[in-house]
Amino acid sequence: MSGRGERGERTPFPKGYWTIWTTVALDLVGFGIVVPILGVYAERFGASGYAVGWLFATFSLAQFVFAPLLGRLSDRIGRKPVIVISLIGTAIGSFVTGAAGALWVLFLGRAIDGASGASLSVAQAAVADMAEPAQRPRLVGMLGAAFGVGFVLGPAIGGLASLGGPHVPFYVAGALATINAVAAIIRLPETKRAAAPPRRRGFAFPTEPALRRLALLGFLTTFAFVAFEATFSLFGSARFDLTEGSTAAVFLGIGLVLVLIQGGGFGRLAERVGVPTLYTMGLGAVAVGLVVVGISKGWPLLLLGLLFVSVGQGVASPSLTELVNRAAGEENRGEAMGFQQSSYAMARVFGPPLAGSAFDRMGVWSPMVLGGVITGVAALLAVGWGMHRPVTASAS
Repeated sequence: MSGRGERGERTPFPKGYWTIWTTVALDLVGFGIVVPILGVYAERFGASGYAVGWLFATFSLAQFVFAPLLGRLSDRIGRKPVIVISLIGTAIGSFVTGAAGALWVLFLGRAIDGASGASLSVAQAAVADMAEPAQRPRLVGMLGAAFGVGFVLGPAIGGLASLGGPHVPFYVAGALATINAVAAIIRLPETKRAAAPPRRRGFAFPTEPALRRLALLGFLTTFAFVAFEATFSLFGSARFDLTEGSTAAVFLGIGLVLVLIQGGGFGRLAERVGVPTLYTMGLGAVAVGLVVVGISKGWPLLLLGLLFVSVGQGVASPSLTELVNRAAGEENRGEAMGFQQSSYAMARVFGPPLAGSAFDRMGVWSPMVLGGVITGVAALLAVGWGMHRPVTASAS
């Protein structure tokens, strides 16, 4: 199957797909509202830089624990109720953060928000449920574009909301999540088809070698990318005299490239070269791009490296999601997606502090170059494990 009709036209989007897409986009808008201002907000409660780092880590730690559990729950009771529960939890976490009067309440709010972070992985499973196999790469790629849209619009909305006071952006994020939950109750379809019960009772780490390997690859590549995200502002300031505004412009450009690649180009590329091959090509591009960024001392080389990173990440991320879909099978897709999300969360816990330590002790170039090396290792592992070839549940 090619994902096209007999005359070569693209197949229509499944019924309910755009409802899921909108749900993810709004969820990421809320996330984008909160993240850029959280550190400054926490300083009002006497938080040190160390405490702010753990404030961000608390979200990822809670997500690490709960994403597989909620994914497993979605395999049992359906995708829709778990997405709704997650959105309600996000709303509660945002309101708690906005109403905080002490630092420990901020940690509580971030823990609630992180524990509710399964809506994204369950939404990915829902798209895989509703799509024909030939359609999935295009639909997964466009779902990735919703991530980019959220991160582009969120900070802008958060900046405007902050004009009303430091608490207002969190209330806006909470209200947005509440509206999103109500809309999901009314409009979100249930995509989990009645099938045989999941193969395992209770939560356990996946026994399929392909899923464990994909989780490790996800950890390595996310670790490298968040190291880049966490230290680029420091790198840009030290080597290129970038200000906060110009750094934000760089990340806006990266977000727009990701939206363009995942929203349109990824599906066509997947049809031509195949998802497994595209994944290893994307890892290679990210690895080269990070090293080029790290060694760059002039704008042409820097922009070239950033383009490689953006394009590579734009194809590697949805490719990995589709590989997990293929390796999981229908019965345990939600749990597999949650487990994959858990590996990303753990990378976000360790990536920023270790990258900052490397920046301080080894030099401004080190987080980028080491991130490129780690991504290169992931690409070699993917080839060595045969991840560049088709992966299916039966094969695993």
